[in-house]
Amino acid sequence: MTVIGITGGIGSGKSVVSRLLELYGVPVYDADRESKRLTVSSPVIRERLTALLGADIYTPEGLNRALMAERIFCDAVLLEQVNAIIHPEVSKDFDSWKAGLQTAVCALESAILFESGFNRKVDWTLMVDAPEEVRLSRVMVRDGVSEADVRKRMSRQWPNKRKKALADKVVLNDEHTLLIPQIEALMAQLGRIG
Repeated sequence: MTVIGITGGIGSGKSVVSRLLELYGVPVYDADRESKRLTVSSPVIRERLTALLGADIYTPEGLNRALMAERIFCDAVLLEQVNAIIHPEVSKDFDSWKAGLQTAVCALESAILFESGFNRKVDWTLMVDAPEEVRLSRVMVRDGVSEADVRKRMSRQWPNKRKKALADKVVLNDEHTLLIPQIEALMAQLGRIG
């Protein structure tokens, strides 16, 4: 089975590209969404995060994300420790999901594909790129946040230039270049259409 790794900076349109791939019959595992699910449902993650961050990190509703963000925001070591708890469980969950598939191609979508090491689980990588101004605007509208908030979030991610240098293929999602022909070309390359 060929595994495509999909990544890109915040607001680049990774999810749009993933949905298009799903229309072509490619199952997509959304690592960001699944990690949120696992932080609530995995006893391993819950136990280890509680030991690391304190009992108040979980409420009856689940993980207190705001409190966790506050604690790890300025502490790179603590962030690394949190990632060392969550990423292996997401990796196992992806492996289990993939084992249940009967398809020639699947995809793993992750904003931090390279940073997390998830790129080692894929055969090749696809980076979704968009100009910074477009990404800023998208996230401000989508999340109802200020430009400063978006820039702060962007500063915590690898720059697009770095991801682009590591990616096998780049799809441009700049609101001018058509996405569907790029996805069709990608699928043709994979031998799935055309």
